Amino acid sequence: MTDTQNPAKAAASQPSGRSALRHLLQGERPYMLYVAFVVMLIVFSLASPWFLSIDNFLNIGRQTTLVSIIAVGMTFVIISRQIDLSVASTLALSGMSASLAMAFVANSWVVGAVAGLGTGALIGLLNGVLTTRLEIPSFLVTLGTLSGARGLALMVTNTKPVIITNEHYFAIFGEGSVLGIPAPILWTLGVTTSGILLLHYSVYGRRVYAAGGNPTAALYSGVHIKQVTTLAFVLTGTLAGLASLILSARSHAARPDVVQGMELDVIASVILGGCSLFGGRGFVLGTLLGSLIIGTLNNGLVLLGVSSSLQLVIKGAIIVAAVAFTRR
Repeated sequence: MTDTQNPAKAAASQPSGRSALRHLLQGERPYMLYVAFVVMLIVFSLASPWFLSIDNFLNIGRQTTLVSIIAVGMTFVIISRQIDLSVASTLALSGMSASLAMAFVANSWVVGAVAGLGTGALIGLLNGVLTTRLEIPSFLVTLGTLSGARGLALMVTNTKPVIITNEHYFAIFGEGSVLGIPAPILWTLGVTTSGILLLHYSVYGRRVYAAGGNPTAALYSGVHIKQVTTLAFVLTGTLAGLASLILSARSHAARPDVVQGMELDVIASVILGGCSLFGGRGFVLGTLLGSLIIGTLNNGLVLLGVSSSLQLVIKGAIIVAAVAFTRR
């Protein structure tokens, strides 16, 4: 019996955060991408005098915050053999919910946070229920919520931004810092650490691997696949809600038309990080490194004066190469 036929063994064989370095040193194919990341750092450092600086690395960290946070949730979804295309629209609608709640219910950062996170969780729950209970492919379900959530965000605000004035909200989610580390980066580190613990050191994490590795065998082993998959969608939606709080706090407003197309960067980060689109394989630390690869590439190309259209071409080529690489 192969590993994928035995969910318990498949789960046990997945790399933990501690074993990731060992796999990298052993030269396994997915981990060689991180060697390419180091090479990319060296090339950009030699090509641009502005690249190798603390300010620029903090800038990369801030720029990759939204993608990194949502990609942690997307890792769970993709390992469970599903996909979520609605994360960018979920972010937009969650941000609008947070700002409207503070404008019309109470000007409190707690009210805004509950509204934003709750909206994201509800959209995730809708995606999960439609996918698992009605057995509609997640690609089609989330394509529908992508359009529906974006349209709802535009409709309730008449396509206009909603201004936020709560200073505590700005400090907690956008402009505050601890020991010089900006709040968005601290949120990213917190979410990534929590994601590592949940995926690699909990019963739920082992069930996610089992559900994605071989659903039939997992079902016979007592894994409730529908619950596991639905929770993965709820987690992703909630993290999209958190990302919306950070984005709206940084800009002091929520806009219904923000981050269109960001779902591609999120999915690319997860795949670059070693997660298989066919389920059953991946890890959160790899996803974080994948988002840093995307962010560093964007930053370096901008510093070198590469046009935005050529940046899209380069990014697309890297995504295709990464998917082909993980299938070998």
